Amino acid sequence: MSLNRVILIGNVGRDPEVRYVSLDVPVVTISLATTTGAYTTKDGVNVPENSEWHTVVLWRNLAKVAETYVHKGDKIYVEGQLHYVTYSDKAGVSRTKCEIWAERLEVFNFHNTSGVKN
Repeated sequence: MSLNRVILIGNVGRDPEVRYVSLDVPVVTISLATTTGAYTTKDGVNVPENSEWHTVVLWRNLAKVAETYVHKGDKIYVEGQLHYVTYSDKAGVSRTKCEIWAERLEVFNFHNTSGVKN
């Protein structure tokens, strides 16, 4: 048995990027920040706030929802799977990037916070 599941709640860093892999298959990419708040340890050491940035990819119906309702600054809930993509950069060096392929999306800054499933 195995499991590949990611759940993130964070803020959208920029407006979604929309592209089409064919005439009728939209793909949206979202930059999502999750932030750990600042705190002070028992020893008095101040640990600053830290943000991690994630690339979220949405396909088909979820892409259409994201294109219409997701904007920079919105807080969203994303559930999906980790997906690794290998590519060659401009210098020909092989690189690997990690993406979250979303299967569920909830937009909290929209008047309707009901979830949408792919």
